[in-house]
Amino acid sequence: MALAGTAQVVLGSIAFAIFWVLAVFPVVPCLPIGRTAGSLLGAMLMVIFRVITPDEAYDAIDLPILGLLFGTMVVGVYLEKADMFKYLGKLLSWKSYGAKDLLCRICLISAISSAFFTNDTSCIVLTEFVLQIVSKQNLPPHPFLLALASSANIGSSATPIGNPQNLVIAVQSKISFGNFLFGILPAMLLGVLVNALILLCMYWKLLSVHVKDEEHGAIEKHVESINIGSSPNINGNADYAEVSANRSNSSENEIHKVPSELESGRNSNASKEMTGDGFSQRKEETVSSRKVLSMNELISSKEDDGRRRWKRLSWKTCVYLVVIGMLISLLVGLNMSWTAITAALVLVVLDFKDAQPCLEKVSYSLLVFFCGLFITVHGFNETRIPNTIWEFMEPHAQIDHISGIAVLTAVILVLSNLVSNVPTVLLLGGPVAASAAAISAADEKKAWLILAWVSTVAGNLSLLGSAANLIVCEQARRAPNLGYTLTFWNHLKFGFPSTLIITAIGLPLIKG
Repeated sequence: MALAGTAQVVLGSIAFAIFWVLAVFPVVPCLPIGRTAGSLLGAMLMVIFRVITPDEAYDAIDLPILGLLFGTMVVGVYLEKADMFKYLGKLLSWKSYGAKDLLCRICLISAISSAFFTNDTSCIVLTEFVLQIVSKQNLPPHPFLLALASSANIGSSATPIGNPQNLVIAVQSKISFGNFLFGILPAMLLGVLVNALILLCMYWKLLSVHVKDEEHGAIEKHVESINIGSSPNINGNADYAEVSANRSNSSENEIHKVPSELESGRNSNASKEMTGDGFSQRKEETVSSRKVLSMNELISSKEDDGRRRWKRLSWKTCVYLVVIGMLISLLVGLNMSWTAITAALVLVVLDFKDAQPCLEKVSYSLLVFFCGLFITVHGFNETRIPNTIWEFMEPHAQIDHISGIAVLTAVILVLSNLVSNVPTVLLLGGPVAASAAAISAADEKKAWLILAWVSTVAGNLSLLGSAANLIVCEQARRAPNLGYTLTFWNHLKFGFPSTLIITAIGLPLIKG
């Protein structure tokens, strides 16, 4: 396929390059407008440069993807309100058996929560929990932050609602939720396991040092307690004598105290009889009546608290049932975007309150970013540069050969880290699927799932490869009293080998 006109190719490339710079490096000194505004600028330039028409720009916006993304974000907000992520955070520290056990738990919980509640949401909520736990146990934070971010990315690959690129793939490929899940689930489970093993191997000494320090401290405390308890045999007898003497003195005081109390009681009764007024009796009646009132108030407040707890528990149960119902509907094969929107609206109604505070937590900037992204990528496709590159690569990237899968994987890995995973899916999805469809329908489905797997795991390669990585980094840096900076090189040291190994071992398990 030939390229478009020279002016269209040049201007379209300029618009896409501006979008790419602002998307990958949101804080550019010469134009610090951010990622969302950068996507809108790229979209606007595509229209101004006449690469595409305004009508084509509006048609490029994929409403089913936006609807699915909006619905899942609202559901995530209400799950957070129902303390779902608080319970997940408690699971991290429940009966923990040390640093290595905690790291494995983080990998598992992060992966599962990301598969059903998106990787970005899981990272936003769980980062502070992880930092609090490692701070209490005096552990180095970065192995656990790497475990959280990398496992969130791997886990999110298993479902269409796990991350934004999977949303795009599920809508464009029309693969059902169940087929998507069972097609990638084996690779995801093995990937999470291998990811945890790589982390343990890389940071074994660092995690073991803490255990040895703990054991040494426990031994020191034990020796100290033995010394304190065993040193004074003589003093122990003296202490015993002193205690017994105190007890005898106190018993004598009590013996002397009883007659004096009896005598004072008699004197008070005599004074009551001599005065003849009922002042003290009235006072006692007033005090007793006040006690009765306070008891009634206490009982009523307890009843109110019980009602509130019961109401809260009932509401939480309803939220969890609605989410389970949504997941079952998705597995059955109902329309994904409308299912997510319906579940979100049911939760809004069940809350029976003004929904504005909850709806304000939805990341509308992400929705706007996607609108600009759809228009910008569509304009870049109209230059026919991606199709020309794919025509050159296609003979070497056929998925019915191992060498072809290896070439396709390499292309997806490189592009995902150059232009990010969502633009990669938008650029490669159509051509790769069309090429695989020429072989067989099963190969077409397998091509979409390979694209989902590789583009998602590719996010672990560098700190800039995935939004989840950046979220963990920023959340950790801004955490009050627990701030920690996860550096680019710390991430790359682990991310580069982990991404290559996990991508390779997962590919044979992808089911077409």
